[in-house]
Amino acid sequence: MLSRLSRTPPPLAMAARVLPRPFHPTSASAMIVSTNSHFILPPSPTVAHISFGKSLSIIGRKFHYGLNCKEDRRWSVAGWSGKVFASQREYRKSRKRPLKKKEKELELSVNICIEEQLPDDPEIVDISEMLRLNVPMAMKFAFDNLKDSDYQTRDRAINDVGCFESVELSVLLCNDEFIRELNKDWRDVDSPTDVLSMSQHIPELELPILMLGDIVISVETAARQAEERGHSLLDEIRILLVHGLLHLLGFDHEISDEAEAEMEKEEELLLKSLGWKGKGLIQSAYDAEAAGSSLLEDIDRKKEGSLRFYRPKFSYIFCDMDGTLLNSKSQISSATAEALREATSRGVKVVIATGKTRSAVITVLKSVGLAGKDGIVSEVSPGVFVQGLLVYGRQGREISRTNLDPVVCREACLYSLEHKVPLAAFSEDRILTLFHHPLVDSLHTIYNEPKAEIIPSVEQLLTGTDIQKVIFFDTVEGVSSTLRPYWTEAIGDNASVVQAQPDILEIVPPGTSKGSGVKILLDHLGVCPKEIMAIGDGENDVEMLELASLGVALSNGSEKAKAVADVIGASNDDNGAADAIYRYAF
Repeated sequence: MLSRLSRTPPPLAMAARVLPRPFHPTSASAMIVSTNSHFILPPSPTVAHISFGKSLSIIGRKFHYGLNCKEDRRWSVAGWSGKVFASQREYRKSRKRPLKKKEKELELSVNICIEEQLPDDPEIVDISEMLRLNVPMAMKFAFDNLKDSDYQTRDRAINDVGCFESVELSVLLCNDEFIRELNKDWRDVDSPTDVLSMSQHIPELELPILMLGDIVISVETAARQAEERGHSLLDEIRILLVHGLLHLLGFDHEISDEAEAEMEKEEELLLKSLGWKGKGLIQSAYDAEAAGSSLLEDIDRKKEGSLRFYRPKFSYIFCDMDGTLLNSKSQISSATAEALREATSRGVKVVIATGKTRSAVITVLKSVGLAGKDGIVSEVSPGVFVQGLLVYGRQGREISRTNLDPVVCREACLYSLEHKVPLAAFSEDRILTLFHHPLVDSLHTIYNEPKAEIIPSVEQLLTGTDIQKVIFFDTVEGVSSTLRPYWTEAIGDNASVVQAQPDILEIVPPGTSKGSGVKILLDHLGVCPKEIMAIGDGENDVEMLELASLGVALSNGSEKAKAVADVIGASNDDNGAADAIYRYAF
């Protein structure tokens, strides 16, 4: 929890190695601080959102090499000074008045930056503006405390800041993902932490500028700790700021018990002097440990409530229903519902792509408040249904319909009657069958499809009715050993067979798939496949997973789906879809 960069990079490589991405200097807030604590207020607020490239400069600072710091704060400069004595120009000499000694002033240059992957969260922006005033004040108090301190364990590389013309410090607000990468790169620790301090000071260079370094704070971890400790996010960030600043001034609680005690004492003193709430980070860590809290333990992914600290990687997420959003009981868990709700609240559009009818999806998602105007499915929202055979676009209007060859439909119905194999024919939002059977009833009782209508004859079932697909029910063995081999051969090029469930065989029009339905919808919406993520589990999801920029197959899925997926997620009974959204969509 309490971390400090322990390795010191080579002088010329330091800026590149400390943070491999540049802070833009446009975020600098300059404050002039004199030795008697007089403050000159900084200019109007500016906060930079920083993006990272391959620049070797972390702050974009100008280094003034070759200048030696003198006690009277004058700089030795080689070359002609252009001085001309008055007597040489025959000017009248006058008695010189003694000049008042100019008060020494120390300029504090503070960069407050927000890492680009942090969204424009109003609270974070407000905190960054507040830090423009808080950070220089904390620096002033910390510098004053150094003068009379008698700490035995502090590294005294920085003692008298009055020797410098100015002091520079950068504070970066980021999320767990970013600070985790820093930990991996610099500390060989593959986990996030709350704050990292990165020193830029190289005493040997004798620069007129004290480049104090960089403090990196994860607002995501800070938010968790603030909630645990009962204070605001700003309070927690201030505590982390004090901790990071003391590290840059030579305190290190990790080297010994004595060093820890000294740093803890200085934390409490500095927070009290500033009038900031909360205990020091060291004491807070002990309190959390005593209470049995493990805020940073086993944090390997973004979780519920954390998406506010991340920008979406995709514009759309296409989700299957059975075996994906729904668990083995054909129910959607509260965790999965919350993940969908949080994703949409962050601007990501969730679109259903399923073998189910639209009415069935609305029924299921209505139970968790995700159907209707503010949900992810409704009569006026886009979606891909009945294995991509019915596609609805803007305002929920039908943009594509593909029907099964009537000849194939007839053969399927006759086979059902002859072999007493239950069949269901899908006709938009209607389910048709030829005789009563418990497996057909399960479409309604388990899968939430409309209740099947029993049609007394094949002719009546087919007359004036568009059939998109037919499905056969049997045992898993019956489907694999009898139904699938028979119908694969019987339909030839007139239709295709596909399976979403191991005990159900579906016969659909040739050349169609859920993926082709998704492609039709993307073209209608003007969306590129690179903008979408897809989550599925079945054989019928293969084309959709291949189409998407990122295809996630859940671990309970078919081998065909997992073979084409970019990543394999947790199972549907372990909230695999929710995990995929938190882990990969942001």
